[in-house]
Formats: sequence, structure tokens, C-alpha cells
Amino acid sequence: MKEKFVTIDGHKIRYLESGSSDDTLVLIHGLGASAERWDPVIRAFADCFRVVVPDLIGFGYSDKPTADYTPEFFLEFLDKFFISSDINNPDIVGSSLGGQIAAQYASRHSENVRKLVLVSPSGTMKKSTPALDAYITAALYPNESSARNAFEMMDGTGRVIEEKIIEGFIKRMQLPNAKLAFMSTLLGLKNSDPITSRLKAISAPTLIIWGVGDPVIPIRYADGFVSAIKDCKFLRLGRCGHTPYVQDPHIFTSKVLEFLNRV
Repeated sequence: MKEKFVTIDGHKIRYLESGSSDDTLVLIHGLGASAERWDPVIRAFADCFRVVVPDLIGFGYSDKPTADYTPEFFLEFLDKFFISSDINNPDIVGSSLGGQIAAQYASRHSENVRKLVLVSPSGTMKKSTPALDAYITAALYPNESSARNAFEMMDGTGRVIEEKIIEGFIKRMQLPNAKLAFMSTLLGLKNSDPITSRLKAISAPTLIIWGVGDPVIPIRYADGFVSAIKDCKFLRLGRCGHTPYVQDPHIFTSKVLEFLNRV
């Protein structure tokens, strides 16, 4: 993987890139994460695609300006990132917050999205869950104990969490303005209208993937997406929580590649 940077509205944005295909696959991480969250699947996808994995503005090692981190703010960022990175008609995979951003982008620019994969997307859940509460606590008080507790709860399977995941989260949340961006994003999501009405505008073929044991955004919230998107398939993954691409990367990549017609 190559680490690259672009400048958007004066802000330095970091992203990872791998693969040499003419076809582009964009992976968009969730709240409080970074491009590294996709490490378990990037190599497999890079065999078939040019894989581009940004650190969303406000997260990872991208700049974290003082701003209102609303869904519209992220939508405008993604539009400008695609232009700056020479990305046209990509396949997009978005997880959690990244899923909501990807869905909103596809609802506004369906002609510029080949296929769409949403992994436990946010946008319809307005109440918190114990796992999300633990994650918020870890973001505000980033230490080994709070982070380990949060990631174990979000995993939902009892698996041992890799140390690099915990250490990386703590390091990122201690960066200047990281907590501000995190909490501003939460408030922006809470105070925004549900995404349901926008989903009807998505014309790109869509795959919804949800971990059956997701404790962060429970699987019952899938109904709002599946019923609203016209051309939509729904895949439940057993023994997975909020991040099936981390918990079962082999199954995840095989199902996504099958949907994207790359197997």
C-alpha cells in the first residue's frame, strides 16, 4: 500500500492506495476509525481493483478542522475527494458512518457509482446502544482499559482484539481536535433527518451486509435500508458484530467480490 495525500479546501487529507486496475474500489471507514480499519481486506481487493482508502476529514491522520461535522459536510468532502483523487464511476464500500456517507453520495450521484456495498450503515438509528456508549467513552477518555472494553463490546463475538487496533485508536484519539471531530460528528448525526427518504434515489445495485450480532447498530435497523433501495440485496453474516470485514475477512471479501462480479 502507498500512503498518499491530497489537499481539499486547504486541509491535508491522507489516504492509502493499492492495486493497479483501471477500475476503482473506495473503502470508507466508520466513526473514530481510519483507513487501517480495512487492513484485513485491502490486499484481496487490490488483486482486482485500484483500491483507495481515505482517512475521512476529521479522522485518522487527515486534518481535523474546527467545523460542524454534519452528514452534508462529509458528503461535500467525499465529492471533492473523488475529484482530487481522479476517481470516476467507482464501486464504493462504506461501513457504519462510512456507509451512511456512501449511501448519501449514491443518492445524489447515482450516475457516478457503479455498485454500492453498505456495511451496518448508520442513518436510521437515533438512540444509542451500550456498545456505542462504551465507544464514546473510549473516544473521550482514550486509554487501554476504555478502548479494550469498547472494542470487545463492539466485536460482539468474544474474540481477542488485536493490540494494534487498541493502540491505534488511542493514538488517533489523542491527536489535536480528534475528540472535537468525533463529538461533532455524533451530534451532526443525531440532529440530522433520517436517511430513509434519500435512499429511494439510489439507482446503483446495492448490497447490504450486517453482522447478525452487531451490538452497535443492531440488525433490525437494516429494514429501513433494504425496503427503500430499489435494487438491493441483503446479506446477514453470522458470528459477526459491527465490523465483519475484520471478524471474517475471507467470507466478507468473497461475498463482496461476488457481488461486484470479480469472481
